[in-house]
Amino acid sequence: MSSEDLRTLVYRATLRNAVQHEGKAQVNSVMSSLMAEKPELRRNARELAQLVKEMVDKVNSMSLDEQREALEREFGEVAEGKRRQETERKSLPPLPNAEEGKVVTRFAPNPDFAIHIGNARPAILSYEYARIYKGRMVLRFEDTDPRTKTPMKEAYDMIREDLRWLGIKWDEEYIQSLRMEIFYSTIREALSKGCAYVDLGKDESKKLIAEKGAPEYRNMQAEWQLEQFDKMLSGHYKEGDAVIRFKTNLEDPNPSLRDWVAFRIIDTSQHPHPLTGDKYIVWPTYNFAVSVDDHLMGITHVLRGKEHQLNTVKQSYVYRCFGWQEPTYIHFGRLKLEGFIMSKSYIKKIMSESSGEFMGLDDPRFGTIAGLRRRGILPESIRDVILDVGVRPGDAKLSWANLAATNRKKLDSMADRLMFVETSQGRGVRVRLSQQGCVTAKIPLHPNRPQAVREIKVCDGDNIYVPADDLKSSAVRLAGLGNYTVRLSDGMLVFKNDSLDEARREGYPIIQWVPERSAVNIRVLEPDGLKLVVHEGLVEGYVGNYTKGSRLQFIRFGFVIIDSIKPLTAILTHR
Repeated sequence: MSSEDLRTLVYRATLRNAVQHEGKAQVNSVMSSLMAEKPELRRNARELAQLVKEMVDKVNSMSLDEQREALEREFGEVAEGKRRQETERKSLPPLPNAEEGKVVTRFAPNPDFAIHIGNARPAILSYEYARIYKGRMVLRFEDTDPRTKTPMKEAYDMIREDLRWLGIKWDEEYIQSLRMEIFYSTIREALSKGCAYVDLGKDESKKLIAEKGAPEYRNMQAEWQLEQFDKMLSGHYKEGDAVIRFKTNLEDPNPSLRDWVAFRIIDTSQHPHPLTGDKYIVWPTYNFAVSVDDHLMGITHVLRGKEHQLNTVKQSYVYRCFGWQEPTYIHFGRLKLEGFIMSKSYIKKIMSESSGEFMGLDDPRFGTIAGLRRRGILPESIRDVILDVGVRPGDAKLSWANLAATNRKKLDSMADRLMFVETSQGRGVRVRLSQQGCVTAKIPLHPNRPQAVREIKVCDGDNIYVPADDLKSSAVRLAGLGNYTVRLSDGMLVFKNDSLDEARREGYPIIQWVPERSAVNIRVLEPDGLKLVVHEGLVEGYVGNYTKGSRLQFIRFGFVIIDSIKPLTAILTHR
């Protein structure tokens, strides 16, 4: 084997190893693979090790994208990393008490804000199980608290849009605030059966219940209860004067489970509901409305966090009162989210205090589904990380790094690649080409699609922009053009040749470049906590072929999504 053939063999093995290890080749791994492929190399292991170390240093100085591009271009191998085979989503465990064709799940958001990635978990799981069992999924807006969790009129459509974007298709849709007569009819029946009572005792009743005592109104006759309920509906009682309590076990060791409030009065002249205005003043609480609707809508399985376990106990009293069959409840552990700005109250606060600094509820700094969509996260990535966590009863952690890693793998195979040079803070340098005539570079938009190329013509004397840090070598290889000698004294790049072998042999760094003649100014916005870092730069003119929402990879910079055309602005999805 000639020395040139050996170098080529080592180079290929090193590239393979690098793309399998997120861009970092390892000497021992490369040595092992070479000796397995060519056992005769063991005779010269010491000399081989020296060559491998040299090649590892060279390959590791390249970006992962450049490594993959070189492996494809020079050896015809498509490499997407060792995780390329992990295309099958982790399967969800079987649903207990489930029959094919009879499973009905629901996602029941409160439309008081945009949903975030934490809310997406029950939505995705409920949809997936309904799909797996060929059942149905219900979307139900739970909006019966116009005072403390005031619904946002625009949130109903925002949530629908977010769910559709996530690929979730629901079979039925309900809005609880439009079902008030159903709740009134059901509580009348509960009052008649002695399962609930109107309580006029205010603080005195609260004190009695806390001490495991019965309020004086608890055992009043059904006729009296129904009369008081009518007075509540007519406006005879004001907010705070009367509530309806559902009878439970007053001896329960947990005070919150004792005779919980099922209905209360809310002054909707002061706190109007966005859909019903001030039409209703008596509103069901969460646990009552949920119990009634889960039964009437035929919900068979409820998937929700373990923080709802006490609510499950409360709701069981409604089911017992009417003799209804309870759904099967699956309570999963908390999803600890790190690196996301998601708190509804916090986002509302900072937007009200500094409204001009944020782009809306879809600001890419927020962990809302709309914000992640605007940032360039794929819906498949969100689904994958949620399904990976699944319904495990223990707590799980989801970080921005987890989501970005999943998204990166998906974008890598689909995003066209363009050259971008950042010019802010002196990161980009303007240099002049010295060469014979004109040269047209034909550069593939993606290494997996070599037939799709864009052409960039440059001539002698043309100015180009390159990253300042890339001009530290005496010679460089301009991607797609050829090898150039660096002459910093007069800001020139002088053409040497177009030999790829020489570039490999001499270790010329492959650098990105943008011709001044056709370059386009662009601002790239990088979310960083509450900050939005602005990267000013130049991108090759081919960017004009893309529209708002296009996802691209700026080579050696990161994945971006086009946010606006005029002015041209992109958001950095992640590196």
